[in-house]
Amino acid sequence: MLYRAVRPLLFALDPETAHGFSLKSLDFLHHLGVASQLLRPVARSISQPTVRVMGLDFPNPVGLAAGLDKNGEHIDGLAALGFGFLEVGAVTPRPQAGNPKPRLFRIPEAEALINRLGFNNRGVDVLAENLRRSRYRGVLGVNVGRNFDTPNERAADDYVACLRHVYPYASFVTANVSSPNTKDLRSLQQPGGLDALLVALTAERDALVKRYGNRVPLAIKIAPDIDDAGIEAIADRVADRGIDAVIATNTTVSREGVGHLPASREQGGLSGAPLKALATAVVAKLRRALPASVAIVGVGGIASAADAREKLDAGANLVQLYTALVYRGPSLVGEIVRGLASPGRVR
Repeated sequence: MLYRAVRPLLFALDPETAHGFSLKSLDFLHHLGVASQLLRPVARSISQPTVRVMGLDFPNPVGLAAGLDKNGEHIDGLAALGFGFLEVGAVTPRPQAGNPKPRLFRIPEAEALINRLGFNNRGVDVLAENLRRSRYRGVLGVNVGRNFDTPNERAADDYVACLRHVYPYASFVTANVSSPNTKDLRSLQQPGGLDALLVALTAERDALVKRYGNRVPLAIKIAPDIDDAGIEAIADRVADRGIDAVIATNTTVSREGVGHLPASREQGGLSGAPLKALATAVVAKLRRALPASVAIVGVGGIASAADAREKLDAGANLVQLYTALVYRGPSLVGEIVRGLASPGRVR
């Protein structure tokens, strides 16, 4: 109800400005100690068993997707909304400004967004310090990528550097090889490039296990715009190299279903409701191609408990939200958690 009242004011702002304002407002409410009471009343008193995935215990299967809190500056406030886990980033070794503004666009008619942010972030040193200072003790993923000016032949160095920096603070680490907004990044999904990257990451993880005494699971985040052969090839590399999870999916470069709307002409990745069916199809194909030991996190177009259940029924172990929060507000988290906990309430 509260979000419904303020949404017109937020939508009067540039989307990126509204994004920053919303997060600062959340931090303020959290500082006052009222964020959970005001923003997730539906999630109160939900009792359900923990979900064990990747060797980690999740209090519920509904997580925050990477991209909303790139620098890990709002973790404690976001945790108050009732998520079962959070994923921050994407982060790169060196700070970078990202692509020129404007670079984030709403498509309200389709409850969708287009973004071409381009891994804008303050660098892994800043993120690691924010993680160290956070009071959050739940499951926390960190999404990592390469700098825009690092060639793919040296991309593994960037991913390994990020892994090394965030390892002491992360519950799991995701290699983002699927953003459409960094030139040639998606080429890292091809078998040769992906295999080299996974070999480097798992070797570094093995060294870090010896150093810190704990094994942090590794995931990769893939695009929805991959054919069946490509999905099978990714599944083979993931299984062979001991990767713990696949996050499916990132944004799409397709404009199916929104091509008639003016904002669809903007370059970048499309997220939200138009992505739902495509992302769910990738989840189902991955589940058939992967061993049961490899987890799948379903993301793309989830705006209700029924949408989340659809991803889980297709083979996902967990789900993540982002774009629907812009249109439905933070109470959506509790609504989905409650709906999944009470199957008769799923809608």
